[in-house]
Amino acid sequence: MDIKEFWNAVLKQEAEKLRSFFKDTAYVNWHCTNEHFTVEEYIRANCEYPGAWDGTIERIETAGNLIIAAVKVFSTDNEIACHVVSFIELADDKIIAMNEYWGDDGKAPQWRLEMNLGTVIC
Repeated sequence: MDIKEFWNAVLKQEAEKLRSFFKDTAYVNWHCTNEHFTVEEYIRANCEYPGAWDGTIERIETAGNLIIAAVKVFSTDNEIACHVVSFIELADDKIIAMNEYWGDDGKAPQWRLEMNLGTVIC
C-alpha cells in the first residue's frame, strides 16, 4: 500500500479512493474520543467533515504488516491544526485495522510555561 496516496485521499476527502485502500471487514478506532468505526463510517466521518484540508506526513515507519504514520493535518483556512499518529495493519496490501490518536495542536499548558519547562520544537 502506498501510504502517501492513502493520506492524499484522506486529506482531499476522496471517498471512492479511500474505499480502495480497505478490506470490507476493516475497522478504525479513534482512541482519544473512544470511537470505533466500520470502513463506511470512517469514510463518512472523514469525507463529511466540514472544510478543506491539507497536511504533511512527518514520519513513516514500517514493521512487517504494520505502517506507522505521524501526520500534521490542518484546515486550509488555518483555523484548525492537529497531529495524528496512525497504526495501520495490512493484509494482502489492504488495511484491515487502523488505530489512530488525534490531538489538537496548541500551546503548552500554563502550568508548564510558568515552570519554564521544555522548549519549542520548531
